[in-house]
Amino acid sequence: MSADFYGPTEIWIIILALGIGTFFLRYSFLGLAGRRPLPEWALRYLRYTAVAVLPGLVAPLVLWPQATGGAPDPARLIAAAVTVLAGLATRNTLAAILGGFVSLYLALWLVG
Repeated sequence: MSADFYGPTEIWIIILALGIGTFFLRYSFLGLAGRRPLPEWALRYLRYTAVAVLPGLVAPLVLWPQATGGAPDPARLIAAAVTVLAGLATRNTLAAILGGFVSLYLALWLVG
């Protein structure tokens, strides 16, 4: 089905239903259980949430960038490698971000 099949009313109903569902799913965890302390094992695993989610958000943008029509791009692969290496070498998030930023634009300028 394409998005043209749905009219504005159906799209808003879908958006509202997803918003309400998301609210209650999060409220069941944060609102109902939020008043009680979480067990130590749960807190230990929650520390790794950002580390697990971020690569899932970034990897498609590196491997199948929209700017190239979904084809892998050497400039973005170089920037991703530099970002990972800078992060591992410095253990500094800002250094990794800046290293990736500079390497991406330098590689785009060199490769074209």
